[in-house]
Amino acid sequence: MCSVYIGLGSNKKERIRNIKEALNHLKKKMEVKKVSSFYLTEPVGIKGGWFVNCALEVRTDSDPKRLIKILLEIEKRMGRIRTKKKISRVIDLDLLFYKGKIIKEKDLTLPHPHLHKRRFILIPLAEINPELYHPILKKSVKELLESLTDEHRVEKIEF
Repeated sequence: MCSVYIGLGSNKKERIRNIKEALNHLKKKMEVKKVSSFYLTEPVGIKGGWFVNCALEVRTDSDPKRLIKILLEIEKRMGRIRTKKKISRVIDLDLLFYKGKIIKEKDLTLPHPHLHKRRFILIPLAEINPELYHPILKKSVKELLESLTDEHRVEKIEF
């Protein structure tokens, strides 16, 4: 089994409930080790309401391609329709890191190609593993967050 990091987001309907439902689906397919706090986040490059985001550390035996299929199946089961347009979504499951692997293929890029530019990804990741290392940029998540220029708002949700 290997450690994998996944980002979850929702900006449609019952956002917190959507995240919790996705977590339940993921727990059936893999071992969830850590879950960050939930964050209310300003949308980046998309029209629609604010997102609720979080990050997970999971352990899985699935290879990256199989894992992407699992994530897409969960999105589809929850009502996500993938389009080329940047629109609101019930759920968004992004594979962020897979055991330090570097992959650049048509349908899979690891680490996630935009994570180092996005406050809504780096803050939850830094919460669960600030020393997580980006194998291309040669920096930890904490270092990426400290050098970030993205000023979109990210606010921790207190339950």
